[in-house]
Amino acid sequence: MSDFSLHTLFVVPVGNSLPSSGSTQDLTAGQFGIFKNDYTVANAGNIAAAPYFYLAQGRTNTYLLGSKRSNKIAGVNNTSGQGSNVIEWYKVSGCSTAVTQVTDVSGWTVKCGDIVTLTLRAHSSYLDTLYFNGFTRSVTVQAPCCNCGGDPCTNVDVPTLIDSFIAKLNQAAPGINSDNIKLSQFYQFQRIGNDANAILRISGKPLTRYGQPCDIAAFPYEYDRMYFRTFVYSGPATTADFIVVDNCNLVATALVTQRADYPKGTSDEIKQLEKNLYSYQAGYLKSLYRMNGYNENFESWVTDGTNYDTLYIKFRAYSKGAYQWGDFIQQDEAVTIAIPSTLTSGITTVLNAALGTVPDDSACVTTTSTTTTVWPTTSTTTTLEP
Repeated sequence: MSDFSLHTLFVVPVGNSLPSSGSTQDLTAGQFGIFKNDYTVANAGNIAAAPYFYLAQGRTNTYLLGSKRSNKIAGVNNTSGQGSNVIEWYKVSGCSTAVTQVTDVSGWTVKCGDIVTLTLRAHSSYLDTLYFNGFTRSVTVQAPCCNCGGDPCTNVDVPTLIDSFIAKLNQAAPGINSDNIKLSQFYQFQRIGNDANAILRISGKPLTRYGQPCDIAAFPYEYDRMYFRTFVYSGPATTADFIVVDNCNLVATALVTQRADYPKGTSDEIKQLEKNLYSYQAGYLKSLYRMNGYNENFESWVTDGTNYDTLYIKFRAYSKGAYQWGDFIQQDEAVTIAIPSTLTSGITTVLNAALGTVPDDSACVTTTSTTTTVWPTTSTTTTLEP
């Protein structure tokens, strides 16, 4: 959604009930409702024919202010005769758990006694701040010898090779330098299978969650994820850049089976949106000062730990006469409705009647059990499916 839209955020409180009678002035503090052009309650049965409708929310502090209200939004089948003014209408389902990356390393072509190196290069907002071009670490092992009398060109025992890598990858970093971070802080390692087709599965761990201080200007919510690249090649570790991979040296295939993604709709994210978009609907005292006592008008309806779905509506001014010819760019408006997941259905049903069925632009990743994990000594079965 454009950053240049005049943007209003509505955070629906936990336990909210849409009003069935009354008007915007009857909304209790925090209560969210949908109203027709005559300020009577809109519902799924009457909203479609209304010329336009409003979204509104009651305030705690009503001094010099009425209810918090959107501008006029015209549905697709409205009776105004000028069509809908909606440009975009979509939903993002809340996914409170960040999706971590999973990479499977397979197709090993290592010979007995070979020197083999595995290099991991991880990126995230914090990692790229600490390390140029990502947090890069390598481990090197020697492939186990073949049995006596065996052909030295015979492929190596793959499960034993993978176990050697896992042991090295889980080792503590050498020395007391704080920069020597243990790889297992960011990754977990598994061997899948017990034959020549065995797989080394490398999964990213969820990022550390940092607490929010009392100072509202410090450590704002940040969209972050950890993703990584994997290289397995013959010979000792190299300091060369891996932007261009030498295919002649690769001895295994690293396949990303699940890409990292950001959490969506967390309470911390919605709290930050409340701060970012506060001034658009503040009649006075628009600034958010660092000390909470100076922000008399600011109120938050976010409940910590709640997962929110978000509905987005972007629209033009209802009255076309508001924009006569001129050498300027027309400015649109937008509303974001953050709804606790348990309340999404009721609000969406009403808005669908006016705007058509909302497209869902996201899907959460689920985990089901299908494969046996041999390393370390468990029978956990994990296959991640989008």
